[in-house]
Amino acid sequence: MRLNVVAYIFQETFRSLKRNNWLNFAAAGTTAVSLFVLGIAILLVVNTEHIASTVESNVEIMVFLKQELPEDEVRGLRPKIAGIPGVEEVQFISRDEALRSLERQMGEGSNLRESLGGENPLPDAYKIRTREPQQVGSVAAAVGQLPGVEKVRYGQEVVEKLFRLTRWVRMIGMTVVALLGICAVFLIATTIRLTLFARRREINIMKYVGASDWFVRWPFLLEGVILGGVGALVAAGALYFSYNTLVSKLQETVTFLPLVND
Repeated sequence: MRLNVVAYIFQETFRSLKRNNWLNFAAAGTTAVSLFVLGIAILLVVNTEHIASTVESNVEIMVFLKQELPEDEVRGLRPKIAGIPGVEEVQFISRDEALRSLERQMGEGSNLRESLGGENPLPDAYKIRTREPQQVGSVAAAVGQLPGVEKVRYGQEVVEKLFRLTRWVRMIGMTVVALLGICAVFLIATTIRLTLFARRREINIMKYVGASDWFVRWPFLLEGVILGGVGALVAAGALYFSYNTLVSKLQETVTFLPLVND
């Protein structure tokens, strides 16, 4: 492509941007709004996934041991539990430590040991974390078969409902993003077609005087890149500002909610 042709394409592009400012403003605005709505949906899905993963990773198994179990057998259970496939971390909680933790939760001044006549009814326990949240059930079943284990608790019904809920949330979120993405593409494509239709007389004149198809297309392509870039930058800036503002407000009021803020 000759230099004078390239110069003409750029001149024609910027001349068209000035001449059709309202039409171009509508095209850039449509692109910005479409991408902004799509960005909101993506951010919602990303945060929902982050919250679901955080909740799933906090699922723990509590293993309560028999009261009369000898000290060496209590300690000997640790390597057996750690050797079960899927176990990530094993933490021993002595009965005295469990009682002190319960007293701290009840507040200062509480003395459960005195209230219980100097006895500690709590058993020794192990707290287990799995590598994958879905391994909780199988690990709990395997731990329950070990000698010396009295009870295994992990809130089976609640955990199963939680996993079902997070699966549905992920599926719905991805479906919504896909649908909004299709709608955004359709809306932007429709805007481009309307823009070309509004300028059909200009296109026909250029073809009538002998301009090739690519000679006609290049200014429109370059114009589309510029308008699309402007719309994308506006959408990205609006998303960045509104999302950071919303996250900062939520973190002040809803401190327990794990949101993506990077």
